Parts: sequence; C-alpha cells; structure tokens
Amino acid sequence: MSLSDRIGPHLPALRRYARALTGTQSSGDAYVAATLETILVDPGAMPQDGDDKTVLFGLLSRIIASFPISMTRGAVVPGGEAPFDLSGVPPIGRQALLLATVEGFGVEETAHILDSDGATIRGLLDGAFAEIAAQAQTGIMIIEDEPLIALDLAHMVNGMGHRVTGIARTQAEAEALWAHSHPGLVLADVKLADGSSGISAVNTILSRTNIPVIFITAYPERLLTGECPEPAFLVSKPFNTEQVKVLINQALLFTPQTHAAA
Repeated sequence: MSLSDRIGPHLPALRRYARALTGTQSSGDAYVAATLETILVDPGAMPQDGDDKTVLFGLLSRIIASFPISMTRGAVVPGGEAPFDLSGVPPIGRQALLLATVEGFGVEETAHILDSDGATIRGLLDGAFAEIAAQAQTGIMIIEDEPLIALDLAHMVNGMGHRVTGIARTQAEAEALWAHSHPGLVLADVKLADGSSGISAVNTILSRTNIPVIFITAYPERLLTGECPEPAFLVSKPFNTEQVKVLINQALLFTPQTHAAA
C-alpha cells in the first residue's frame, strides 16, 4: 500500500486534532503540513509494521514539542465553542484530553503518542477532568440494579467532582427519580431488577428533556442493532472505570446544556 493510501484516511482526524489543540485552522494545518513534510523527507518515519493512525499522531506531537505553540485557553470542540478554560492544565494535559475524548485513543495509546507513560497520562487526564468538573459540576443519575456496581459508579462520580442525584433499580424508580432530581447526565443499565427495561426508562426521560446518556450494559447487542437511533455513549460490562470517566467528560464536552444542570 502506498504512503498516500495509508495516510489519507487519517488526515481528517489529524487536522481536527491539530486545529482543536491550537485553536485556529491556519496553525493546526501548518503543523499537519510539517508532519507530512517530515514523512516525505524520511518515509521510514512511517514503519510498515506500526499502527498508521497512532504513528501519525505521534509524529505530529513530536513536531509540536519541537516548535511549541501558544494553545487556546479552552478545550475546543471541533465545530463548536471553547466551553472550558483549561489554562490551569499543562499543555501536555490538554493534548492528552483531546486525544482521549475527541480522538478516542486509550491511555496507553495516548502515552505512546505523547512519548510518556500510562501513569503520567492517567494523572494528566485526572487533572484535566477535575478542571472540567469544577466548571461543569452536574448531577448524575444512576440506573443500575446491582448494588456493588451502583456503589462503584457512585464513588467514581463523586470522585470526579460531580454529585449523584440518586440510584434507581427499576424503570418506575428511574422515571420517578428523574422527575424530582432533574440530573444533567444519566448512567444506565439495560436489564433492571424487576425485568423492566433501562432503555424504556431512558426513552421516557429523553422524551421530556435532552440530556446525555451513557449505557453501561452486559447486553450491548440490544442497543447496537444497526437501526437508528443508537446511543452515542456505550460501555460493555465488565467496564473499565477510566473509560467511563472519559465518556462522562466527552458527554459534557459535546453537550453544553448539561453545564448548567442542577
């Protein structure tokens, strides 16, 4: 496969990331152009046995490190505004945040791209997430019938700086809880204690308001049917806590109306 065929599919994501990081189209595209020029001069920079997307983002990050930029203060969502002031987060932390939330890289992939280690990246992400939570504290409702899982999720939510508005074990409890707590985000299981449906509970809630929902389920096939609409945020059980935290912050980044939720 030619270099152009290997690079082409990843260019939109590379440009999106560079623009979000620098805050401007011109600056972002200039760094992407420098990345491509590096590959033209040294094709060996794109090894045949590597993951092309990860390699490209790693090259871009090394170029940014060589020619530091004055990054935008906010976390820029492509196509949107900059809802959060992350000036207190170090530049590498803002890079890690965008790689994890916007580009979907895992912690170890992000560490590789930024020439760091997993523990450091986890610390940087926790710091960036704390900044977001401080500016976007919201109530999070949990729909989960397994007590230990519900407690783990509640502990995670509180640790992120948000608050738990309540835990529901059935569809009826979930609808009643939403009615009096009005959370800004919902974490929902699919199969509930009395045989009722978390999907139905969420559909009822979404018919009355527009808030992000993250499904955490052992039955992803019930949601990934190939028919629209499908959930934007879905985690399979057993879940990784870091993945859920990333999705919560991604939901807040992409859904500005939750910032003011009680």
